[in-house]
Amino acid sequence: MTHQYEEGIKLLEEKFGHFKDNVIALATTACDKTVEGHIQPVVREVDAFYEEGVFYVSTHEQSNKIKQIKKNPAVSIAVSGEWFTAIGQGENLGWVLDPKNAELRSKIRKAFVWYDEVNNEDDKGCCFLAIRLTKGTLNINHWEKLYHFDFEKKVTMEDGGIY
Repeated sequence: MTHQYEEGIKLLEEKFGHFKDNVIALATTACDKTVEGHIQPVVREVDAFYEEGVFYVSTHEQSNKIKQIKKNPAVSIAVSGEWFTAIGQGENLGWVLDPKNAELRSKIRKAFVWYDEVNNEDDKGCCFLAIRLTKGTLNINHWEKLYHFDFEKKVTMEDGGIY
């Protein structure tokens, strides 16, 4: 890992990690094309827990975002007010009470103080969504410093980031 990558990752952890409830804009593509035959982007805000290059969301498998990600897992995100944008892959991690999700469930419940009020864990459609970041750009102080991340290679890029 490069020094700049490590420095940038530390900033991401400070901004979004440590069990913070982050509101992010999540963009997917609609399941159906427009009348003109174009692929339609769809964006919505979601609460997300961040850890090691992944944002996690609690949702339902019948939500449009999960249906759209099942058809096309390519997603993008933006964090308003923090000047962070990224692209990645969405993945439905399955039912929140699946034993494989026990550690993540514990972390999300710590981050989302409202979790029990809005999630029906008895419903097997209640699931976790992982947004695995692949590339992104963190903009510090209005272009004073840019971190262009390649999360897969664990390096910063000179340019070609996500603006």
